[in-house]
This record gives sequence, C-alpha cells and structure tokens, in this order.
Amino acid sequence: MKLTVLGPSGSFAGPYGAASTYLVEHGDSAILLDCGNGGLTPLAQHRDIYELDAVLLSHLHLDHFADIGGLYVARRYRPGGAPDLLPVFGPSDVAQRVGRMYAPRADEHDLADSFDFRPFTTSTVTVGAFTITASQAKHPVEAFSIKVEAGGKTLVYSGDTGVSQDLVQLATNADLLLVEASFLEGRPNPPDLHLTAREAVQHAAQARAKTVVLTHLVPWNDINDTVVEAQRARDDFGYRGDLELARTGLAVEL
Repeated sequence: MKLTVLGPSGSFAGPYGAASTYLVEHGDSAILLDCGNGGLTPLAQHRDIYELDAVLLSHLHLDHFADIGGLYVARRYRPGGAPDLLPVFGPSDVAQRVGRMYAPRADEHDLADSFDFRPFTTSTVTVGAFTITASQAKHPVEAFSIKVEAGGKTLVYSGDTGVSQDLVQLATNADLLLVEASFLEGRPNPPDLHLTAREAVQHAAQARAKTVVLTHLVPWNDINDTVVEAQRARDDFGYRGDLELARTGLAVEL
C-alpha cells in the first residue's frame, strides 16, 4: 500500500500546497482520502483522475471536499461519456451538501449521474483492494477518522479531530498514522476542534503506530515550529516510530 500526499494544507490551500487531499494505492486499486481545494491538480500529476475506486470525505468543511465539484465536472462532461458511477463516502448528508455546493438548488443537480453517494456507517466495507473502517472524530460537524487496510498493512487517517481515544483505538498498531497537527501548544485551541503537534505525537505514541505523518498544516503557523514541537513530544512520550512532516508529493510505501 502506498500513500501520496497531494494536499497537506489545513483550513485553506496556501504556501504548503493544496488543502487536505491524499491518494492511497494498492495494486490497481486507488482511493482518495478527502478532496480539498486545489487537490485535483496534484492528483492528475500522479494518477489518471478517472482511475479511482472511491473518494472518502472525512467531513464537509471546504478544505476537505471543495474539489469534488471539479471532479464531478470532469466525469459528467468527459468526451465519450461519463465513466461508471464513482462511490463517494462521507457524512450522512454528503449527497445533499455536495449537490448544494455545485448548484444553487439541490434539486437542480443531484450529481447522481456520476457519483454513488454512500454515508459512512459503523460497518467495515470493501472498496477495490481496500477494507475501510470509519470512526467518529471530535469536530464541530459530523466527522470521521478512517482506517484503510490492504496487503496486510494498515493506514489510519485522523481527519480533523480534537483529542480522541477513539482515534487511538482505531490506530492501535497501525503501520502509518496520518494525523492532523493543526495547532501549537500555548495558543488558543477550543476542545474538540484540532490537535496540536504535541497531541498528534502523543496519539501516535499511545497507539504504537509504526510511522506518523503530521498533516493539516495551517498556513498561519511556521512549520518549523511544528517540527520543533513534534520532536520534543517524541522525546517526552517516548515515541520510537518514524516521524514525517507532510509535504506535497511525499510518498510512503507500506
């Protein structure tokens, strides 16, 4: 299984690249974890945008799903006809929200001619070569952390979340934890919103994840401060796994 970071930026696309967008591949299968602002450009640089088995939207803030509108246009108006329906997983209102984003009224365009919308459930589902499990995240809107398994390897994507023991449980012994590290210690951080770099590493340590990639890097923070805080947390919590900072094009083979 291979992870490619297409968009590491949090809250909006910025100097760190596109907003939250991640490509996961195994053999001929591929899924997209989130599809944030600007994510389609790096996706097209790494893979044919029509060769996806599914898109998984962790939640419906624009920095995580804005480019789904562009993906719809690409599929709906493709010369020669649209490909097969693409499964799009997300929160319970995913079909309505994506429809409203694309058109002024949801009944003008339900996008069902190109997308097969599927709300997340507590059940494990199979998509291509992948086994997918979703767990509720701590965020002001309905949001999910996502576990992806293939080829005997496990990747867990935190999505946006505050401190969460559910995330620790989902990521226990994961080969890779792709975890948000939006904020820094000592600055305002309301409960159940985002993790600091320190809290992200703490979650990785508690889960005993083999590798952690810190992502959702908000443009108003200096990533050097994020690195320093994460390294200190690594020592404080005794985390011995690999520690990476997400960047556009970062590829991790599991």
